Amino acid sequence: MVAMELEILGMNFGCVLAALSDAKIPDKGCLLPLISKLLGYAIVAASTTVKLPQILKILKHGSVRGLSVASFELEVVGYTIALAYCVHKGLPFSAYGELAFLLIQAIILVGIIYYYSPPMGTKTWMKALLYCGLAPTVLAGKIDPALFEVLYASQHAIFFFARVPQIWKNFTNKGTGELSFLTCFMNFAGSIVRVFTSIQEKTPLSVIMGSAIGIVMNGTLLGQILLYQKPSPKKQKKED
Repeated sequence: MVAMELEILGMNFGCVLAALSDAKIPDKGCLLPLISKLLGYAIVAASTTVKLPQILKILKHGSVRGLSVASFELEVVGYTIALAYCVHKGLPFSAYGELAFLLIQAIILVGIIYYYSPPMGTKTWMKALLYCGLAPTVLAGKIDPALFEVLYASQHAIFFFARVPQIWKNFTNKGTGELSFLTCFMNFAGSIVRVFTSIQEKTPLSVIMGSAIGIVMNGTLLGQILLYQKPSPKKQKKED
């Protein structure tokens, strides 16, 4: 049977439907790209709420106890560079779309952290103004192509060092404070899936490396939450 052409959002369902109508298992060359696209859009959809648990946890307790401000600030910078690079490289939206939603949520999160932190000093205001001044230029791609490549290469280090202060703070405090388990879990799971989709989409190796670093760092944070979590009062009473 001739394969049908049924393409939706860059996803070709035709070859899969043709194989199924003939009671055959779809060919790997047909099935894997479709799975990759579906997972890619699933990540984009899930990314709209990734940081919501962290935001709600801070608002509920009115506290940023145990959170590293530097980690969240660096995250904003990393997302900005990564999003700008993917857009101007012409990658399919399913390969990077979550970066747009993560950036918006990361900016909101930093604003909330500033609000619940001690009064903002001159240094904090300077950092905020510098970002507001440079971010539009980077996102618009109005910088030298060579510098763009250097910036994107540096964003791996930025994401790495964005996690280090929080990991170290958790270690020294032997606790994770207001860090959200659900947000860390979704970040970790998203990094794993993104490695697969990046390989299928044939994205640059640097993009795949970024997701691999995300697996290691987000996995470490997730492990710390599990390691340092305190037993609930009910469990403690039963033990007594």
